[in-house]
Amino acid sequence: MKTVDAPMAAKLFLGGAKNLEAKKEWINELNVFPVPDGDTGTNMTMTIMAAVHEVSSLTDMNMYALAKAISSGSLRGARGNSGVILSQLFRGFTRAIQNQEELDVVDIANAMQKAVETAYKAVMKPKEGTILTVARGAADKASELAETEEDVVEFARLVIEEAEAILERTPEMLPVLKEAGVVDSGGQGLVEVLKGMYDVLLGKEVDYSAAGASGAKPVKISAETEADIKFGYCTEFLIMLPEPVSVQREQEFKAYLESIGDSIVVVADDEIIKVHVHTNDPGLAIQRALTYGPLSNMKIDNMRLEHEERLIKDASKIAAQQKAQKEAAQPAERKDMGFIAVSVGAGMGEIFRELGVDYLIEGGQTMNPSTEDILEVVEQVNADNIFILPNNKNIILTANQASSLAKDKNVIVVPTKTVPQGITAMVSFEPDAAPEENLQSMEAQIKNVKTGEVTYAIRDTKIDDMEIHEGNIMGIGDEGILAVGSDVAGTAREMLEKLMDDSSEIVGIYYGEDVSGEDAQALGDAIAAAYPSVEVEVHAGGQPIYYYIVSVE
Repeated sequence: MKTVDAPMAAKLFLGGAKNLEAKKEWINELNVFPVPDGDTGTNMTMTIMAAVHEVSSLTDMNMYALAKAISSGSLRGARGNSGVILSQLFRGFTRAIQNQEELDVVDIANAMQKAVETAYKAVMKPKEGTILTVARGAADKASELAETEEDVVEFARLVIEEAEAILERTPEMLPVLKEAGVVDSGGQGLVEVLKGMYDVLLGKEVDYSAAGASGAKPVKISAETEADIKFGYCTEFLIMLPEPVSVQREQEFKAYLESIGDSIVVVADDEIIKVHVHTNDPGLAIQRALTYGPLSNMKIDNMRLEHEERLIKDASKIAAQQKAQKEAAQPAERKDMGFIAVSVGAGMGEIFRELGVDYLIEGGQTMNPSTEDILEVVEQVNADNIFILPNNKNIILTANQASSLAKDKNVIVVPTKTVPQGITAMVSFEPDAAPEENLQSMEAQIKNVKTGEVTYAIRDTKIDDMEIHEGNIMGIGDEGILAVGSDVAGTAREMLEKLMDDSSEIVGIYYGEDVSGEDAQALGDAIAAAYPSVEVEVHAGGQPIYYYIVSVE
């Protein structure tokens, strides 16, 4: 195969999307912090599925229409940093191919370079060891191959081989990945997209239906039956090694797992081998593992059942958000400045409303809003200048992208990384000051806010030189793990004490849906007694997953 026409390009894109969707939960598990809200796989999947929806609606399949559908759909559907970067990769790639009738390897290589250039420009401070690094390495390899290789299939194989090799090196580029024992999750997501495309090139018979929470219509490439999860059981365990295994034996074990499943992770040291595999027969994996040593920490989940439950849960969340949007009242007269805040929990929402926020977007840690979600809300706010408070570092890029696409309104993104920063930004707002002056003031004030969050660990790991075990309570600060313990109150207090210093004046404690008001007040009283000169405020946040979100100013 020397060229790719528009219908084949569409199939390649849909194949990449489907493979990413199938691997999204595994990608979520690659989150560095072992918290129950790893969402890279979900964000990337929902981003690409928004583009799938646009592609599925095309009636005239040509390269220009396909490029426009992929670019527009992914830009508006982008969620989280990884989703925004993925959308920018698609944007750059499609701009380079939109006027072509067919693509050869030179066209594809040039488009990959344009994709990387566009994505790097979208990130203010690009980090190496991320999805950007994987994309750039793949693009450079593509340019090198385009000089000698004409066959698209072989070209794709070698590009993916390079992308996987770079992905394996990401822990050497980002120490936090190495310490956690994972590769970059965004980079893994990109590799899965490329591998899904390659499956289509090989002519694999797969049903690439794309219905789901994104509202996408079913899109089929070849097979007629409804798609199913190929390997139904997520199987994890540790092998306790009586003696170190050779590299050859480790590779033999990995090869065996590849013969019975996919999504394979095998990490070995002198004492243990950590194993993760998706398979239809967990017993086969366990039997082979027992030849290496006794097993512990065994965990087997039926992914088909979990998939169905998750679809229902996601659909319920989206329906509730849409209902809230419809019920939101607009001010009768257009005003100069309005506010949008991303928030989660009834208590947090009420605080923002009391501070003058016009519209709340349900999101944050567990469900990042898309660019389209934010744009729809911008239309609802009847103001000339609209401030957006992302309140999450993983939503700032999405908000910036929405700002660049907004029309007829001046949309200003205040780079708040946490809910407490968002609250401080609103408190510092001056109605009589110009929008630019308010932005400068807000940015200055949020720098004085230190945030801590208390949640639980979902897996064993080591990070920030701390041993963390599944079920531990963790106190996470702006820069990393501050405390690890077995109880919520003790861990929260230890974390707060590490956030305090001689300049601390105000402590805000926002307790979640799983914490009682009495327990929260007891924590507040303890902090007030230990730091008599500090003002301590306790509020019902109502947030899920995080027992406490605290601020120190």
